[in-house]
Amino acid sequence: MTLALTFVLAYLLGSIPFGLVITRAFGLGDLRAIGSGNIGATNVLRTGNKGAAAATLILDAGKGAVAVLVARHLAGESAALVAGFAAFLGHIFPVWLGFRGGKGVATFLGTMLALAWPVGIAACLTWLATAFAFRRSSLAALVAAASTPLWLWLFGRPDAIWLGVALAVLVFVRHHANIRRLLDGTEPKIGKGK
Repeated sequence: MTLALTFVLAYLLGSIPFGLVITRAFGLGDLRAIGSGNIGATNVLRTGNKGAAAATLILDAGKGAVAVLVARHLAGESAALVAGFAAFLGHIFPVWLGFRGGKGVATFLGTMLALAWPVGIAACLTWLATAFAFRRSSLAALVAAASTPLWLWLFGRPDAIWLGVALAVLVFVRHHANIRRLLDGTEPKIGKGK
């Protein structure tokens, strides 16, 4: 019962579409009609407002982190794992937007930072290194997600590998169009319009 309640509450927290809320608050219009139509920080950046993009990144990451930390404090490590998974699902399948949400990268990273900060740091550094080398946000996200189960194992969290694998698979599923463009050589670089 505790885990079920944790799942529901973390899912609802994850479902808050901060990108949409922030772009409207900044007077930038409906984010779903801009660029890729995605509600995440990368698409918010396409509005040209770096402050709005940074706020979206922090708040989307915060959803995963807060869900994990609160669940751990109130109900233990199993609840923290469930909360991280549920918050991520809420972001990519938000009930408020007809289950059409973001790609989950910021929420993924926030979840990992709260779950095991060395793993989160390693995933963030993997993202940064890949983005710096190839200038493609989607590729950086895919490499960071794919490497996370390895980081969980290396940093002594084998209990959480299932979560790392599940979130990585969902990140890949949500990036299916990006993967096609990467293979075709048509994926835009960071800083370029969609």
